[in-house]
Amino acid sequence: MAGTYTPVTVDLDVDAERTDLLTLLRDQRALLRITARGLTDEQARTASTVSALTVGGLIKHVSRVERDMTSQIIERDENAELDMEELGDAYILRADETLAECLEGYERSADEFDRLIAGINSLDELIPQARAPWQPELTWWSVRKLVLHLLRETAHHCGHADIVRESIDGQTTMAALFEN
Repeated sequence: MAGTYTPVTVDLDVDAERTDLLTLLRDQRALLRITARGLTDEQARTASTVSALTVGGLIKHVSRVERDMTSQIIERDENAELDMEELGDAYILRADETLAECLEGYERSADEFDRLIAGINSLDELIPQARAPWQPELTWWSVRKLVLHLLRETAHHCGHADIVRESIDGQTTMAALFEN
C-alpha cells in the first residue's frame, strides 16, 4: 500500500523502557514488511543475489524466531535443545506457502510477543536458553536481552531483505517509505 511512512508507535499500557523497545522493534518489523510490498509469491521465493536468501524466507524466519522466543519465555524449559533438523526450511518460503500467509503469521507472532512483553513482571526475569551446537551449556538471558536480540535479528534480516528486493526489481525500502 502506497502512502507516506509513519513511524510505528506502541499502543500498549507499558513503562517507558518497554515503550521504547517495542516501538523500535515494531518499526523494524514494519520496514521488513515493506520489502515484501507488491511482490508476487514467485518473487518472494526468488533468491536474487549470490546467497539463497529470499524476502519470503527471511520474513518466515523472523516470524519463527518471534514464536520461539515467546515459547522460551512462557515455557522456561531448562532442558530445551534446539532441533537442527526442524530448522531445515526455516529460511524457505515453500511452494505450499504464500507470502500473504507468511505475513499474516508474522503479524500474529509479533502481536503475541508484544503482549507477552507488555505483561511480564520484569524485563530482568531470567529465561533459560535452548542448548545448541554453538551454545552447548545452559545459559540464561534476561527478557530485556531477548527483546534486544529480536530487535537486532529483525534489523539484520531487514537489511538482507532490502538487498534481495532491490536485486529483484530495483525497489528499496527507503524509496518505498515515501511512495505516493
